[in-house]
Amino acid sequence: MTPAANPSTNVAPASAAPYVVPFAVFMVLLAASGWMQSILGRWEFPLRALILFATLYIFSRSVIDFRIRFLLPGILLGAAVFVLWIGPDLLFPGYRQHWLFQNALTGTLRGSVDDKFRSDTMVLFFRGLRAIVLVPIIEELFWRAWLLRWLISPRFESIPLGTFTWTSMIVSAVLFASEHGPYWEVGLLTGFIYNWWMVRTKSLGDCILIHAVTNACLSAYVIIAGRWEYWL
Repeated sequence: MTPAANPSTNVAPASAAPYVVPFAVFMVLLAASGWMQSILGRWEFPLRALILFATLYIFSRSVIDFRIRFLLPGILLGAAVFVLWIGPDLLFPGYRQHWLFQNALTGTLRGSVDDKFRSDTMVLFFRGLRAIVLVPIIEELFWRAWLLRWLISPRFESIPLGTFTWTSMIVSAVLFASEHGPYWEVGLLTGFIYNWWMVRTKSLGDCILIHAVTNACLSAYVIIAGRWEYWL
């Protein structure tokens, strides 16, 4: 007699797809960005945005929740995280040049927009769109809505959003920091803050909001101050 299939082995991978697939596509495109720009030039920016949007629409539209419970606190917290990001480099010139931040493991400071595209309105629009709209949705789905819960139980959908454990809080923050290369230390603090906000609000929409506000402030700073290295 053939053993009955275990439902959890079939359900878990499929249910994770809306949270994991957009992030996987995002990371693949990030790794291939240099190659894509060498072939497509400025058109790489709208194409990447289109691919990410399509991935979210196909895989994740059923799980994305934009409802916001704490609008003003979220805006203020997102702006505070932006200050956290730029603060060390403003207070201590040359701070980011230390080997702790630029090394074989973390990589070196290098912006994602080539010099020749930095006055191109189309490039800036789609790079800003990616940072402010697409990345917050993709990353909050992965880090806060999926990983924080999956670290508690592989059957993550049985775990309510914002459920707290020290293991999930710390591990996800460390992994979030590793995504940010030479900015790993502010990435680590940001990971803890965003995780705490999920625990506090238990709301995907509120986490998307603060992430979007942080990235909007950072994008404006990149363009106005010419600090292109912040656009990783």
